[in-house]
Amino acid sequence: MPIATDENMPISNSAHTDEVARGERFAFGENWTAFLRVVDEARVVAATESLARMLGDANLSGLRFLDIGSGSGLSSLAARRLGAMVTSFDYDSQSVACTREMRRRFAPDDADWRVETGSALDPDYMSGLGTFDLVYSWGVLHHTGEMWKGLDLAAKAVRPGGRLFVALYNDQGAWSARWRRIKRLYCSGVLGKALVAGVIIPYWVLRNLAADLVWLRNPLRQYREYRQRRGMSVTHDWFDWLGGYPFEVATPEAILDFYRARGFVLTRLKTCGGSVGCNEFVFERQAS
Repeated sequence: MPIATDENMPISNSAHTDEVARGERFAFGENWTAFLRVVDEARVVAATESLARMLGDANLSGLRFLDIGSGSGLSSLAARRLGAMVTSFDYDSQSVACTREMRRRFAPDDADWRVETGSALDPDYMSGLGTFDLVYSWGVLHHTGEMWKGLDLAAKAVRPGGRLFVALYNDQGAWSARWRRIKRLYCSGVLGKALVAGVIIPYWVLRNLAADLVWLRNPLRQYREYRQRRGMSVTHDWFDWLGGYPFEVATPEAILDFYRARGFVLTRLKTCGGSVGCNEFVFERQAS
């Protein structure tokens, strides 16, 4: 089914809906809709500061910024706060609606923030967007089902001399394979979701509590301070992690080699410390 790209057109995407119904894809938009209930100015400020730190630049005025898989729209809003002209798109209709709601709340009638429905795997759609000074995709392309194709199309959207900021799951070998099976079970239906969430979330809570008690830390502190991580919410991130399917991973070396072959040089790297979380990369496309 063709996906609407005009902001004034409906944002429904039957292909995505069918994939969710078959258990082939997590409904990220449902989770982002719940996240919008807790978004406030403090989270927006945290997200804006986090983006500026990673880019090493708090002034994006006049730059064209593409947010691939905008989700809640928080990162797009952060880019607008830094002065960029933003184009946001997502494959998930509910995520597109969330991004538009984020814009309505914090940047109403903003002519320099465009929100669309589209696919990061559609070459025609991606090429139709043109090129950008900054292409951003945090924790998205490893959920497309064709991560390397998505990474290649993202690279083509960066103008010569522009930058690419991607965050991708770290390859942990057998551990990653186990998590893929768990995520697939979570997305299989109501029983799978209840089983996975009912076992793993209590385990995480108790494990963190035990660690805090051993090290004489306030058990509530980590939950209060979690919003400083890009303005996110710990509970919504739990469900995002458990249900995040399709699920692909890559080592930092594989990502570096992939983009080096496409004329990019690494300017910033933030690893997840060898865990199953996301490694963050900022590349610059060589002008030649």
